[in-house]
Amino acid sequence: MPPRTTDSAPERRDDDRPRPDNEPATEPEADAAAGRDGEADEARADETQAEEAQADAEGARPDSDSTPSAGKDVAQRVAAMRRTADGARRWRAAHLAGCAALLAVALTGGAIAFGGAGNGRAGGDVAAVSAAGALSPGALARGDLDAGIASLQKHLRAQPRDYGSWATLGVAYVEQARTKGDPSRYPQAERALKRSLELEPGNDPALAGRAALAAARHDFPGALKYADRALKQNPYNERALCTRVDALVELGRYDEAEKAADTADTKRPGVPVFTRYAYVRELRGDVRTAREVLERALDAADSPADVAYVATALGQLAWNQGDYEAALGHYARALAADDSYLPALEGRARAQAADGDRAAAVKGLEQVVARFPLPGPLVALGELYEDRGADGDRAKAGDQYALVDAWTALARAGGVNADLDSAMAAADHGDKKEALRAARAEWDRRHSVHTADALAWALHVNGRDEEALPYARRATATGYRNAAFLFHRGIIERATGDEREARDHLKAALDLNPGFSPLGAREARTALKDLEKNR
Repeated sequence: MPPRTTDSAPERRDDDRPRPDNEPATEPEADAAAGRDGEADEARADETQAEEAQADAEGARPDSDSTPSAGKDVAQRVAAMRRTADGARRWRAAHLAGCAALLAVALTGGAIAFGGAGNGRAGGDVAAVSAAGALSPGALARGDLDAGIASLQKHLRAQPRDYGSWATLGVAYVEQARTKGDPSRYPQAERALKRSLELEPGNDPALAGRAALAAARHDFPGALKYADRALKQNPYNERALCTRVDALVELGRYDEAEKAADTADTKRPGVPVFTRYAYVRELRGDVRTAREVLERALDAADSPADVAYVATALGQLAWNQGDYEAALGHYARALAADDSYLPALEGRARAQAADGDRAAAVKGLEQVVARFPLPGPLVALGELYEDRGADGDRAKAGDQYALVDAWTALARAGGVNADLDSAMAAADHGDKKEALRAARAEWDRRHSVHTADALAWALHVNGRDEEALPYARRATATGYRNAAFLFHRGIIERATGDEREARDHLKAALDLNPGFSPLGAREARTALKDLEKNR
């Protein structure tokens, strides 16, 4: 399974947080002004930014056909690639062109209609609008996100100086990017959050939104900076508390992440914090505690969004430990709550593949990538095709890997740092030199177990195993039980001549999760068999 992301579970409205009896309702005016001067300078948008933010409030039009140049360039490159195919592969060219078009449309400001208002489910969202007309983040999480955004846009057309609603709209765009795989929403989120800070410098919901946006773009130092600023204004801001944990985890600062999770649990116990706490424990190898915490979070879940999020986390935890029956049960519960939840759909397909139901896995992943062609499911589907081995399947696998490059270009156009995704995909299925470049760049930014593993593997595929080994050891040093990491370490140890350690780690990978990857598991079994012969 891909590394756990920093995606946020739905969160409560931050202005409903508990306050200690001795906490003042507002800061003294002089202190507030002194603390906000620097933030005001940074957040004060120019007239163009204000106009762009106002355009966001006007809402995207479903019939818009304007595609940003970055999206057009990518679509044109993919289309040109497909035009070189021979006539026997035209049907696959059409499929790939459709996926490329979907990727290009994801960058179009008006490409995704805010259609929830017309689907019969909007009444609850409209009813959740506050007396002032603004929609709370909690209401957005509980209801139809598109309809909620449309409600916010309508409100902001009438009340364009409502800084709280601008902050909520920005966070809603981040959530929309997460759930729809749509990086075009990130620039829109940035404009909305900047507008909020322009109207009310230093307001903690917008600062927390900036933290969540930075994390979504994989700018984890920026996420930590904005989370700390938000918590200075409001120590009980749930989004900031959670994003601070996320940022420290992704930076590889696990001791600090553990303390941050404890602090968050003390101040704002609930589903978003519980899931972070569980992941920190899992990274330490404490799977039992992670499972118990997630089960507690699932018991506390009171909305379909929460149930889908937590059940999927439990599914991934079970899959990582090779318990496919439990994983499938958790994914079924997630999809009963939200039958379109992408991480659950992808996770179920991976668990089906590992459990031997390859046909169902292929069908499921084909459905996922037809809607949102993201790197994780694209690579997983490509490997399932490749594992089948027919000429047509190998060509279809190549199509999936080519679309990873297209997604990477689109993500970067949306301000996302995609080096980790690029390194992992390219190392096995693309340009090996590019994989090493991307892995080194990511390691320069952060030292997590996932970046250590990515750099180790990129060095290995480039024939630099002696350099790779320290990073492979570092990836497994925290106790995190990940079969892919153990497999990579075992293969690298074999290449450096340490056959005893190689046997131990390859066996550990297959004992832990024998279906961690159709191609990787096959290579691990072959390598282990050869090593056993040499004993």
